[in-house]
Amino acid sequence: MGTVNFIWNLTKNYFTFGLIGLAVSDRYASIVPVGGISMSPTFNPHDDSSMRALTRDFVVVEKLCLEKYKFSLGDVVVFSSPTNHKEKNIKRITALPGDLVSTPHYDAVVIPEGHCWVEGDNQAWSLDSRSFGPIPLGLVRGRVTHVVWPPHRVGKVERMTPKSLTPF
Repeated sequence: MGTVNFIWNLTKNYFTFGLIGLAVSDRYASIVPVGGISMSPTFNPHDDSSMRALTRDFVVVEKLCLEKYKFSLGDVVVFSSPTNHKEKNIKRITALPGDLVSTPHYDAVVIPEGHCWVEGDNQAWSLDSRSFGPIPLGLVRGRVTHVVWPPHRVGKVERMTPKSLTPF
């Protein structure tokens, strides 16, 4: 009977901690891997294909910013792709509602209310607003705050707008 009680208590504990973990990651924060080089050198600066699994960055995504959609220029955000809702992207906000943006594909774009303009730090390898236009803020899933892996890169993600990405 002792073994059954032990297994039952262990199952209850795992289930309880699983529910708490799910609630925290859904509502407050989660840790996600960063794939690709579109945000290099901010993320994955040394994308060596043979060691990718050990060296790719993992980041903390805080979700409290979603309550009132409070974002600033230079924030790095995770959002659902406007072309494939199952795909998540990480890019930097370079323009907010009302800002003007000039790109090679558009003369000048005024960012509509409820949208933002996102671009990767590595523009040569980034599929971003220059390809699909402004994204609705409703697609944003959270703001990246810290790198937590690999250990030598642990630290805060700085809010910055590179000069090459400055709005028009």
